[in-house]
Parts: sequence; structure tokens; C-alpha cells
Amino acid sequence: MRPLRIGIDLDNTLAGYDEVFPEAARERGLLPEGFRGGKAEVRDLVRGLADGERQWQALQGRAYGALMNRARLIEGAAEFLLRARSKGAELCIVSHKTEYGHFDPDRINLRQAAWAWMMNNGFFAPDGFGLHMEEIYFETTRADKIARIAALDLTHFIDDLPDLFEDRTFPEGPERLLLAPAGAPASSRYRAYDGWPAINEIVFGASTAKRSLRVPADS
Repeated sequence: MRPLRIGIDLDNTLAGYDEVFPEAARERGLLPEGFRGGKAEVRDLVRGLADGERQWQALQGRAYGALMNRARLIEGAAEFLLRARSKGAELCIVSHKTEYGHFDPDRINLRQAAWAWMMNNGFFAPDGFGLHMEEIYFETTRADKIARIAALDLTHFIDDLPDLFEDRTFPEGPERLLLAPAGAPASSRYRAYDGWPAINEIVFGASTAKRSLRVPADS
């Protein structure tokens, strides 16, 4: 059997921003009083404003840069990463991430922010997830991300964006697993799952093992 070699996206697949985007939008006075919702709801509201696309891109730069330390590891991801390690699977992260965000006056380096977040969340710790730094890839464009995925000869790739898997240049080799808590359109190009526990089971099989990873409370 071919060894498992699993690629994973970072933003909104491992790192969750449902608390970060509302905070960034409130800083700019973009949300009505009493607003409730996460990243998707903020995106839809902000894009509907005058100059909404520019405002949304500015929010992304803020959330993925200066505020990334407030992102949370998505529920179930830690268990998947720990189980992958226990099974001897090779893991890598491939992220579409420019060096700087659009319309960010502070010029926060998004890649450095991502490195710091992963360090703070035990990604490279010997008693944590045990990933290797040389297996982290930040790519400037989606085309570059797809080319990297193709070059890595993966068995699986996990992402939250259907458009990535629908791209005609996406390689045929990896099994395409879509993290879609809110559901996704039916497609022959990927299989959608509502959370990490379901992905864990489909990749590694059912398990009753309970393992946990302690990470800093302020990560």
C-alpha cells in the first residue's frame, strides 16, 4: 500500500477566523450593532457595501496579519494531526498566501504571521504535531499552489475552497477532501465533509482513541 502523504491548506482549514473577522470589521465600523456571525457572514455583509470588495480585501490583510495570533485551531484538526503522526503519515501544508496583504498600511508580513501562529500552536514541537518546517509551502497565486500540490505527489489534499478542486489544472492524483461545515454543492471533483472528525474517519478509519494537545491559552 502506498504510504499516506497528505497535504493540507492553512487558512480556514486548520486556522479558524470566525472570531477574528468580526473583530477586524468592528474596528473599521463596518458591522451594525448587534451583529452576530463568523467569517462567512462578515464577508457577505462587507462585500455588499459601497467599495465592498476593497473593504473585504483590507479585512483579510488585517485578519491574516496583525490579528492572526487570535485565530483558533479548527475543532477536530488537532486530533487529525496527532493521528496522522501516530500512523506515520507524511504531512505538508500548502497555502495560497502572499507576503503582504492588500491595502494594509502596517505592511504586516502574512507569512511570518502564519509561521508564528503555527509555532505557538505546537505544529513543530516534538511533543506536538511534529511537522517539519521544510514541508510548509506558501505560494503567491492559486496557480502556484496547484503546481506545488502536483509536484508533491500527494495521496490526499484537504481544503475549504471548492473552486480549488474544480480548477481544471488541479492534479488527478490526490484524493480531494473538502472541509465544508456549511455544506457544499454536489460535485464529482471532490468529497465534502462537515468537519475534521469525518475527514479523520475517512482517511484513517473509525477510532475511539482520545488524544489531546495542550497549546498556549493565548495562541
